[in-house]
Amino acid sequence: MMCEESTIIDLRQSDGGADLVDLGGKVHQLPCAIKYDGPSSVSQYFKPKPTGIEVEGLELQEAYFRGRKLQGTTIPIPQGYSGFVVGKKNIPKRKASDMSGGNSNCWEVNAKFPNVTYWNHDIVPSDDDAFLRSFHWLSVAKVLHKPVTAEDLFSASIALQKMD
Repeated sequence: MMCEESTIIDLRQSDGGADLVDLGGKVHQLPCAIKYDGPSSVSQYFKPKPTGIEVEGLELQEAYFRGRKLQGTTIPIPQGYSGFVVGKKNIPKRKASDMSGGNSNCWEVNAKFPNVTYWNHDIVPSDDDAFLRSFHWLSVAKVLHKPVTAEDLFSASIALQKMD
């Protein structure tokens, strides 16, 4: 696959069709910024535990990060969507005369995940959390972008006539 000036994300499995790494239960959204991008033994220090408590249908978990108590819950990626970890694709160096564009901007899938655990500090996760509410926009977007059929138009015109 050639990558030139446009951005390309290759969602096909790499390594000759080998299965992608499944990060189920290992993707976390923390309520902080971490200014580090590299390997770390996170599982040695960050140890979430189930509390056995359920609030609004959400099973709560508890963990500590840098001495601060976090409360979280694991939610599935919505039906019809997938979670991927992507990384910059390594492209063999070419001669300057072979490059017709500037920088390449190719990405490839390194892993997948079926769920994400999001964390709050000081408050229990709930249906009112902005992170959880953001997933509701996916269903709204689906309805808004659904093609309108002739039957839909006919039904709407009849409904409008009844309102008059």
